[in-house]
Amino acid sequence: MKSGFAWLARLSLACAVAAAAAAAPPSYSPYAGRSFPERLLWGDTHLHTNMSADAGSFGNRDVGPEEAYRFARGETVTAHNGMPLRLARPLDFLVVADHSEYLGLFPHLRAGDPNLLATETGRRWADIISRGGRANAQMLMEWGTANFANKDVIGSVEFKNSTWREVVANAERFNEPGRFTAFAGYEWTSMPKGDNLHRVVVFADGADRTGQIVPFSSIDSSDPEALWAYLARYEQQTGGQALAIPHNANVSGGLMFAPRDFNGAPFDRDYAERRIRWEPLMEVTQYKGDSETHPLNSPDDEFAGYETWDKINLGGLTPQTPEMQPFQYARSALRIGLAQEAALGVNPFRFGMIGSTDAHTGFAAAEENNFWGKSTKGEPAPGRWHESLFDNPTHPELSFRESDMAASGYMAVWARDNTRAEIFAAMKRKEVYATTGPRIALRFFGGYDFVPRDAAVADLAALGYARGVPMGGDLPAAPQGRAPRFLVAAARDALSGNLDRIQIVKGWLDASGVTHEKVYDVAWSDGRKPGRKGRLPPVGNTVDVADASWRNSIGAAELSAVWTDPDFDPAERAFWYVRVLEIPTPRWTAYDRKFFGVDIPQEVPMTTQERAYSSPIWYTP
Repeated sequence: MKSGFAWLARLSLACAVAAAAAAAPPSYSPYAGRSFPERLLWGDTHLHTNMSADAGSFGNRDVGPEEAYRFARGETVTAHNGMPLRLARPLDFLVVADHSEYLGLFPHLRAGDPNLLATETGRRWADIISRGGRANAQMLMEWGTANFANKDVIGSVEFKNSTWREVVANAERFNEPGRFTAFAGYEWTSMPKGDNLHRVVVFADGADRTGQIVPFSSIDSSDPEALWAYLARYEQQTGGQALAIPHNANVSGGLMFAPRDFNGAPFDRDYAERRIRWEPLMEVTQYKGDSETHPLNSPDDEFAGYETWDKINLGGLTPQTPEMQPFQYARSALRIGLAQEAALGVNPFRFGMIGSTDAHTGFAAAEENNFWGKSTKGEPAPGRWHESLFDNPTHPELSFRESDMAASGYMAVWARDNTRAEIFAAMKRKEVYATTGPRIALRFFGGYDFVPRDAAVADLAALGYARGVPMGGDLPAAPQGRAPRFLVAAARDALSGNLDRIQIVKGWLDASGVTHEKVYDVAWSDGRKPGRKGRLPPVGNTVDVADASWRNSIGAAELSAVWTDPDFDPAERAFWYVRVLEIPTPRWTAYDRKFFGVDIPQEVPMTTQERAYSSPIWYTP
């Protein structure tokens, strides 16, 4: 009886609210009642602290999650080299994604964690660390061998539980809804034969849910399907939400986007459904190279090959070959996804694109003039450019130097509010994009009703949502005789270079089952005219390398356009995404050269052309 009365009361209240709304006069305010995402938020979903065993072995002794959060929130902190550092502008969100394998090993060994000292290996390693010197190398060799072989030589459940509770507690401590969002997460570090299959795991939830589990590691399994099963169990057990983000496909030995599973079997529909269910995003740019496209995959793209790492796999064991490249980059993976969808009915690679740092210093710094390196030995110093990140004494040409590092990148999110729920929802619907560091503002909509004058509308987003779908979305069926029209607008970062151009990258699957790609310039600066082959002349270069400076006397502060696809075929599956290019600006190596007064060889790049990559919009006949 009580429940019946409660139902009646709720119905009466709903009717009253509806009546009041109907009676309310039209509002003078055009913003009243808006529900679409209007806040542009910036963050890093892939940052390591001294809780990562590899970061500890690289020399990160003192910068833990607390310092990482404080730095991301805009506070001044102290680096390992004693220098103070601070971001030019705070970030809005952060995932401290320390490796789940041996999570918390080094700081807990140094602190004499009783759970570690209760194990034979823990006691031996603690003793080695206490002796220092050459003994540390022995400990690092032992840990590295065990980690590479995916062996748990500690085996303490209590240690795993306590370190994860610490991760969860730190995320709760620094999470401030509306001001700063801290997600609990970690990195799953699968690396069979040195090939990178890493994923960052992000949880949408608070401690009441994330505290019920412990991280899944590559020691448990190196198979991504096992990770997805773990995520499914997490959601079923807790009622929470989680996702996984692949990264550094560029050093995966051709495995990341190969159309076969971990055991070499071709994809089936079930596999494809699970992959895109758990992996809706890809980290397309970060310190260890850019993974948008490779010159071998996109020979007609003059801007292919940005900050490319293509010498060897992540483990330094297998040199890369041309045959690997189609399976290591986002653009070619998106094309493969179209073909897989035609065969299976599901696209396993329908992912959005983001950037992050993968810094192991605890500092989410992606600014060229504020770059703090991958590891502690890559922090600012006169000779850091020549420091070896991965040394190959047998084949020096295959070594990676700090000068090969890219100061990249960040993730941009269109959200309704700065909260876990809103940011995670944006990740799931792929209304996110990547930049190589600059905070370029980017909107991208697809539809059939945009007209050229829409590009000049002040309230562009309202029009975009009203007439089309945003980045990450799916176009509806094409009206008879109509081609998709795309509304795109970009504004420069106030602290970075002007914009050179906006491009739309298209991929499609033809009637013969062959995929294609094409890059279209859709808006550009300085009144340039395309040449005979339709290619724009370069925007120019104002960089003064000696002074590590540039002038925004070329380029544009804002660019926008409505572009109609001239090659659209309503019978073909397709995707489109936006690439925004800045004018050339100094690379971090130029800032080092000026600050430290050092000579750096000419072969080391001194300029860069920063960029942004939107998530795609798809069309399915």
